Amino acid sequence: MNNQELAQKILEVVGPAENVIEAHNCMTRLRLHVHRETFTAEALKKIPGVLGINKSNDEWQIVLGPGKATNVTTAFNTLVTAGQATGATVPPAVPAGTAVQTAAQTPATPGGTASTFTDLQQHAKIGDGQDLHNAIRKRNATPGKLLLKKIANIFVPIIPAFIGCGLITSVLSICFKFNPVLAQIPLLQVLAIAGNAIFWGLNLFVGFNTAKEFGGSPILGGVMAAVITHPGLSNITLFGDKLVPGRGGIIAVLLIAFFTAELEKWLHKHVPEILDLFLTPFLVVLLSTFVGIGICQPVGSFLSEVIGNAATAAVHTGGALTGFIMGGCWLPLVMLGIHQGMTPIHAELLNHFGIDILLPIQAMAGCGQVGAALAVYFKTKNATLKKTVAVALPIGIMGVGEPLIYGVTFPLGKPFLGACIGGACGGVVQAIFVVGAFTMGISGLPLVASTDKMLVYLAGLLVAYVAGFIATWLLGFDDPE
Repeated sequence: MNNQELAQKILEVVGPAENVIEAHNCMTRLRLHVHRETFTAEALKKIPGVLGINKSNDEWQIVLGPGKATNVTTAFNTLVTAGQATGATVPPAVPAGTAVQTAAQTPATPGGTASTFTDLQQHAKIGDGQDLHNAIRKRNATPGKLLLKKIANIFVPIIPAFIGCGLITSVLSICFKFNPVLAQIPLLQVLAIAGNAIFWGLNLFVGFNTAKEFGGSPILGGVMAAVITHPGLSNITLFGDKLVPGRGGIIAVLLIAFFTAELEKWLHKHVPEILDLFLTPFLVVLLSTFVGIGICQPVGSFLSEVIGNAATAAVHTGGALTGFIMGGCWLPLVMLGIHQGMTPIHAELLNHFGIDILLPIQAMAGCGQVGAALAVYFKTKNATLKKTVAVALPIGIMGVGEPLIYGVTFPLGKPFLGACIGGACGGVVQAIFVVGAFTMGISGLPLVASTDKMLVYLAGLLVAYVAGFIATWLLGFDDPE
């Protein structure tokens, strides 16, 4: 199927169009919120081109793969908009006592909340599907999950810039190592600026997205990030202390942008409407400037130092043990959604040190899964499973693990453990040799070019492949009929 046909098939399962509340995508998944869940995960899995299904709270995540997720989502939203314009009706309300497709009936995933229709009736008077939908959302909207989701929403849009700039920086680094004279070529100097551009604008991007995510004016978040990053601060001595541009890094930006958003929302409620347009932004910038410099920068600086020192000490001191634990536990953390909390840490390490020594270790988890999937491919007698592995494996090698997680290793059980063992062994190699990455957002084989020790990273990758394969082969699995 082409992207349009795949989008149409998905809509036929989850539709009609009026049943769709929202559809967006990340790098690999079409993410859906619907009024009534009158369909099953199995129905979606049967669609050719769907690589896996995950249910996170009330969000349906349809794994399609990199690139395809964006194109199918665009086509899907076009179909939904057209369908809603025709006035298609939502499926009839589900009668009380009737089982519906909820998290309990979807294949369980770590971090999900099992729930039944009857149980949810205790939390909401179910008159129609919208009440059910709201009950599910309220039940699963825990502060921790909401915070992680907001963190993801702040940083995920920036990841393509990290990838593009990081790869340029990596290629140039390789060239300059082989021939330092190349660094004097004007064209390559321009490319070096392009590769470094993400760090010049990173604070502004984070400030903009943070304010937007917390309900403030995005541009005011960006302005305050610019204030605490402004090079002119270096010429000012305040209360005997010389101000430092960018002090506190990403952490300080997150803090000041959050404060700015909350202050703006408070002022909108208390400033007279006739003055709101002028007085609110004036007060936001005025007050936030001193809060940013006087509070957010020192606090951010302290937290940044703690994060940087902890990461460095963990890898340098913990060595193989750190690599084994982090590489082995990363896949479960990804499935729980906790990995999103690491994104600001990766960004801060890159911003502070110019290199990230945690990413290569974590990347080994996906490599272990590639080895596990290969073992499944050669051991299974099931033709459908072989086909699933064959489709998802190249994507896994390129560092996108969701199709293999939800389509192969996790449903089979033991291969998922084998993948974790493979990731742990690969993590040992990366930690012992302290391999660093110049970018974030990529993994697997593509990360080779963005590391400072490419041959060592490649060796660790091969170790993860082999260990994941052997562990899965020895553990075995129940071959589906």
